[in-house]
Amino acid sequence: MDATATTYLPYALLAMGAYALVSPLMRVATTGPNAIPSDVAVVVSNTLLVAMAVGVIAYTGQGFATHLASPKLPHVLAAGVFLGIGILALYRSLSLGPVSVVTPIFAMFLVFSSVIGFLFLGESFTARKGLGIVFAAAAVYLVSGA
Repeated sequence: MDATATTYLPYALLAMGAYALVSPLMRVATTGPNAIPSDVAVVVSNTLLVAMAVGVIAYTGQGFATHLASPKLPHVLAAGVFLGIGILALYRSLSLGPVSVVTPIFAMFLVFSSVIGFLFLGESFTARKGLGIVFAAAAVYLVSGA
């Protein structure tokens, strides 16, 4: 394992573990007696996300306003639009369907993101990665029952 992997791998594993709890918790919150509407759940959970991110920025001293003039800001804004669409749709689908089907279908974003990385970002493609993508798609198909 290279030195770069040791810096991002703990964050990737933490993200995986944290995201594993989002769908089941939102399914419970948005269904049954006293269910919270999925759109309200988006606002509440993402307000907490914003507060946490502001806390991290303040703690690390990264600043905020200085980055608003970056030529890369349009990419951040576009990502924010797609994130919003994705989260709204995910929470709505979790309020309507089973976690065991919704989450694997949602997780296909990993496959599509990988393909975008190969096709448009110049990331290396190998037969092993290709096989992984095929297996991931097959796993989603099998797990979701779709």
